[in-house]
Amino acid sequence: MVTGILARAGGAALALLLALAPAAAPAETLADALAYGYEHSGVLDQNRALLRAADEDVASAVARLRPIVNWGTQIAATYPTSPMADTLTATLSLTAEVTLWDGGRGALGVDIQRETVLSTRQGLIQAEQQILQRIVQAYTGVRRSQAFVDLRENNVRLITEQLRAAQDRFDVGEVTRTDVALAEARLAAARSLLAAEQGGLVTARAEFEAAVGRPPGTLAPVPPAPLRQGRDEAMAWASRNHPAITQAQHSVAAAELAVELASRASRPQVTLQGQIGTTWDFDGTSERIGVNIGGPIYQGGLLAAQTRQAMARRDAARAGLLTAVQTVTQNVTGAWSRVEVARAQAQAIERQVQAAQSAFEGVREEATLGARTTLDVLNAEQELLDARANLISAQVDETVASYGLLAALGLLTAQNLGLDVQIYDPDAYYRMVEHAPAALSEQGRALDRVLRAIGE
Repeated sequence: MVTGILARAGGAALALLLALAPAAAPAETLADALAYGYEHSGVLDQNRALLRAADEDVASAVARLRPIVNWGTQIAATYPTSPMADTLTATLSLTAEVTLWDGGRGALGVDIQRETVLSTRQGLIQAEQQILQRIVQAYTGVRRSQAFVDLRENNVRLITEQLRAAQDRFDVGEVTRTDVALAEARLAAARSLLAAEQGGLVTARAEFEAAVGRPPGTLAPVPPAPLRQGRDEAMAWASRNHPAITQAQHSVAAAELAVELASRASRPQVTLQGQIGTTWDFDGTSERIGVNIGGPIYQGGLLAAQTRQAMARRDAARAGLLTAVQTVTQNVTGAWSRVEVARAQAQAIERQVQAAQSAFEGVREEATLGARTTLDVLNAEQELLDARANLISAQVDETVASYGLLAALGLLTAQNLGLDVQIYDPDAYYRMVEHAPAALSEQGRALDRVLRAIGE
């Protein structure tokens, strides 16, 4: 009865200790790393700032269509002086100017900047894909290196046991000194390979920290990315929606508008000007209003050269679009092939590992009966190790290839992956500045607050 009481007390104490012990930290998932990298990427912040700068180009083009109001003052002295004449005069003036007609050049300028904004947005998506793809490669790289280190450590332990067994059998005369030397040589080689893999793990962890923005913790396994489309369907989708193609399309549109803008450079411009001024003693004011009409007649061939230049850039943009389509098609084809190859290799190597495991266990058992030598056991163990390492690489390659296929399709984004982050909205800032709000307006003050928040 006393024994039962002590047993129950010991069980209660053990339960209390388990309850008070800190819970093991959950393993970090690939989604966690991707979300952190998305939110803390300096490259993404840089590209978002460049996009906001492009948004302001639209505001600047819109502002050029609006009236311009300036003030000015002048102080002048007259020499030589006379007793009856003023020697010092001061003038204060207010001037306003508005373009009545410019042949449509101002509106074309706004349209060009809008196409440039849309092109820059696609560039931001491509930068996002590159950041996330690097994180995937860094994450799986750490997983691969850690698995290789674990394999090598296990290999060292196994060979150490084989060396001990060979030494024991040598001591009783069952094997020769050669068997012991073989085990010692294999152990030295295993330790050398372990040191190399440990160095590789340090490098992989450094790449993870550079890609994600923090050191890796315990990383959870990651399966290949799900692919919901067939090859032909994926190819057709990418040819219509890949950000590289969409970016090139907007670049072509902007270049074509630039050709039209250059062709209108010789058209006249009509502006309305008004001015009001007063002298320093405010004894009188003067007002003036007028319409100015003018345009270029001859500029030494400059306008023709600018038109030809715009046409050449348009042709280059069209060629860039064709190249983008060809590149995306090639990348999707290659990425799809890599996924299929990696998947087939992983499946084949899984069977290889099973066979190598059975062979190793059989050889080791036969060695205990004297039917196999120490070298046979070491060779079987090495084949099993190589098969397991190849399986790890194949599984990692399949995962990397699957996410590479998403990138080739233009789908490796935070939104498409469903990451738990605040998705950056490139249209939000544009809507605030597209009508070029003045600095003292309510919208202008709101923009100041937004920029201060971003800067912090």
